Parts: sequence; C-alpha cells; structure tokens
Amino acid sequence: MKKTALVLLFLGTYALVQSQSKVGTVEVDYILSKMPELAVVNDSINAYGTKLDVQIQGKINQYQKLIEAYNAGEGTFTQEQAQEKQVEIYTLETEINKVRQNAIQLLQIKDNELKRPLYEKIGASLQKIAKAESYTQIFSINVDSDLVYIDPNYDITNAILKDLGLPLD
Repeated sequence: MKKTALVLLFLGTYALVQSQSKVGTVEVDYILSKMPELAVVNDSINAYGTKLDVQIQGKINQYQKLIEAYNAGEGTFTQEQAQEKQVEIYTLETEINKVRQNAIQLLQIKDNELKRPLYEKIGASLQKIAKAESYTQIFSINVDSDLVYIDPNYDITNAILKDLGLPLD
C-alpha cells in the first residue's frame, strides 16, 4: 500500500510539473528571411561593403605602384634605399591586411546594427504569442540546431509569420 501511494504521489507530482511547462520552437532565421525589410537591410550592407572595398582597393593600387617602382629601380638603388623601399612596401602590406580585417569586423557590426530592429520585432511577436499560448520555453531552431526531434504542433514560426503579416509557405 505504501509503495502504491508513493508511486501515485510521484506520478501526480510529475503530471503537475509537466502540466506547468509548455515548450515550443521557432525558426528565427526563416522568419527574418520572409521580412520585406531584410531587402533594404541587405542593400545597405552591400553598399557599405562596396564603400569598404573601394578603400581597400585604393590601398592595393598604392601597393602595386610601390612594387612597380621598386622593380623598375631595383638595380639603381643603394642597399639603404632598397631596404627603405622594402620597409615601405612591407608597411603598406601590413596596413592592407589590417584594413581588410577591420572591414570584416565593421561589416559585421553594421549587419548587427541594421538587423537589430528586425530581431526586436520578431522578439516582440514571439513574446506576445508565447504568453497568449502559455509557453514557458521557446527554443530557436536553425540549420545547426542540436534538437533531434521537434513536434511541429509546438513550432510557433508560422504563428509569428502570421502575427507579423508575412506570407506562410
């Protein structure tokens, strides 16, 4: 009798805990891809990237001119002049690499800055739906997700698309 009561108590507690927890999933990147504002963001990022590319290309052109000048006058340089030119070339080469690295970081910062309002819009819709449907947890699923099984009945991606007025597939 004690054993049965203990098992029933355990099952009752387990059922109570399970009834208080509702877990769902969402594909944020998929929703983002459906937002018409993303085209404007991508155009801005591409324009910014082009601007950075122009700066890098200017440095590369300057580098190529230094190399050409060095090759043209190599036989006439004293050892000190040759070393000075080599240092100048090496310095510009290093500068080009730094500019490239900075450009990648700047592009990522700009991407994050421009997409932040879109993610906030998705987040507000997600919170609204999660509260309305009593979800306690929502997992983001993407291509690299570690979730091995997802019940489509608990995926709120389409509900968010509908809430944002975006087309469903």
